This record gives sequence, C-alpha cells and structure tokens, in this order.
Amino acid sequence: MSKLILFWIISVFLFYTTPTYSYIGPGLGVGILTLILGFILTILVALFTVIYFPIKKLFLKFKKNKKKK
Repeated sequence: MSKLILFWIISVFLFYTTPTYSYIGPGLGVGILTLILGFILTILVALFTVIYFPIKKLFLKFKKNKKKK
C-alpha cells in the first residue's frame, strides 16, 4: 500500500507542471555556450598534451642516438 502512495506522490511531482514565466536572455545563452566550448577545448588540449609530449620525447631520444652514431 505504501508503494502505491509513493508512486502517486512521485507521479504528481513529475507530471504536474506550472508555467514559470521566466526569461533567459541572450547574455546567459552566450555564457553557457562559452562554458561548454571552453570545457570541450580543455579536454582536447589535455588529451593532446598527454599524447604529444611523450611521442616528442621519444623522437628526440631517437635523434640523439642517431647523432651519436
């Protein structure tokens, strides 16, 4: 019985909506867009540095070995 009551309470909160009459201006939209792009760019730069610098170090090591021979 308590599960049925809990189901109805959750259903009322999920499906009963009222209008909020709020406005999101263009400034907030641009801010959110910048935030998303900055987050994606940060991830890409982090992946680039994790992949690029060890490979660069490996190539420099091979070049030094060639010059010594």
